[in-house]
Amino acid sequence: MIENRSYSRYRLEYKQRNGVTMTIKRIQTGPRMSQAVIHNKTVYLAGQVAPGASVAIQTREILTAIDALLAEAKTDKSRLLMATIWLTDMGTFAEMNGVWQSWVVPGETPARATVMSSHLASAEFKIEIAVVAAQP
Repeated sequence: MIENRSYSRYRLEYKQRNGVTMTIKRIQTGPRMSQAVIHNKTVYLAGQVAPGASVAIQTREILTAIDALLAEAKTDKSRLLMATIWLTDMGTFAEMNGVWQSWVVPGETPARATVMSSHLASAEFKIEIAVVAAQP
């Protein structure tokens, strides 16, 4: 997660043809994306990245940012539904997995995909994680 974001939160409500009101809430909204979007008690987080010398350090920082965004969305990691992890080098899978396994709630692990991507948003990033969670 990039530091010093000062974007506003807002709600978008609209009526569907059948008269049902749908609410979309966006958290830390910027000019290109929101860090989180909530719709129908489902929380979608944007892919999170963090600087650091190793995949383990970056993973820890990313998971801390995910915890903060989930808290802002009024949920937590025990309610994760899905996680997608991008690594620039699959040789670092075990390093990432060690940090991941110490972070997730035992028995409450989400569905997960881990894929290799040779390039992320910046060459300094070795890992990116996006999650989807349920609200209580």
